[in-house]
Amino acid sequence: MTTLGTASVAALRQYVRAAEAAGLDTAPLFAEAGLSTDILATDDGRINGEQFQDFIRVLVERTGNPILGLETGDFVQPGSYSVLGYITMSCSTLGEAVARIAPFERLVGDMGTTRLAIQRDTITLSWSCRYTDPRVRMHMVDNVFASWINYARWLADTQTAAPDRVCLRRPSPGANLEPAYRQRWRCPVVFNSEQDSVCFPAALLATRLRQPDPQLRKTLEAHALSQLAALDTDTDLTSRVKASIQKQLRQGITRQDMVAEDLGLTSRTLQRKLSQEGASYQRLLDEVRQQLAEDYLSGTDLAIPDIALRLGYSETTSFHRKFKAVKGMTPGEFRQSKAGAKDERSRSVPAPGKRP
Repeated sequence: MTTLGTASVAALRQYVRAAEAAGLDTAPLFAEAGLSTDILATDDGRINGEQFQDFIRVLVERTGNPILGLETGDFVQPGSYSVLGYITMSCSTLGEAVARIAPFERLVGDMGTTRLAIQRDTITLSWSCRYTDPRVRMHMVDNVFASWINYARWLADTQTAAPDRVCLRRPSPGANLEPAYRQRWRCPVVFNSEQDSVCFPAALLATRLRQPDPQLRKTLEAHALSQLAALDTDTDLTSRVKASIQKQLRQGITRQDMVAEDLGLTSRTLQRKLSQEGASYQRLLDEVRQQLAEDYLSGTDLAIPDIALRLGYSETTSFHRKFKAVKGMTPGEFRQSKAGAKDERSRSVPAPGKRP
């Protein structure tokens, strides 16, 4: 079951600042993404990745801005990177700061993975976005690279440093908008590339930063490591909650208090711990239900009303509506598609003793 992990509230705030600067009322954006604006008041809060992706998608739709991701990079701050931002602030050189991205980027969120490659005198930083919505992916990549470049210039206290080139997998936003990229990044920008990457001279790694503090950096890194350990624990909690939900669903039960009791927690404590991880009981219940529904439909002959009952739905129509919202087809249509695929595979398999 693929999920998008979590994202820090610090990362969310950058998009909120950009939206407010554009004159948008952000409250409807939060509501449509299933978020409460109260989350912005927390310093170390996290939201689940699906909600973050939904928020960016709604923001893209509301603005209709084809270079929204690029422009949100103008609103980067040290706090946008959570503890990682303050770690990089205390580094002595740009090279030290770059080396901290991969080990600690998960503190910012599970949005993607950074890789660094060195070839002769050139450094290539590539970023692989994990988000699944193509409308969100290209804006998120634009945001990440724009934020990196702006933040690196601020750290080095210079506006003249520039990459050799930036490569983007996204299509061009149009000839009239391409100059916006070159103006901000002051380098060639290649669209429709094979990977998303920023290339820059290796000599830039020796650039001195404005506020080096090795002792503070060590303290912050120790704190960051403890936060990473806490994230791993939270992820384990999510797995255990899903396992308990699956066990309860075998009896057609979907009660949060029983899941909490199974884990040795009170219902309130379970809700609080899931909230800290950016998850919720209802979202985990929906994910487990969906996976079991697909398993039942493709692997058993159970009637659809019986499947709905096993999944804890009081009405078959509720099951139909929820399933179609996720898969774009009814449970019956899904079962037929799986049966058709199975028949096709069986016809392509040669009978015993015959060659294909």
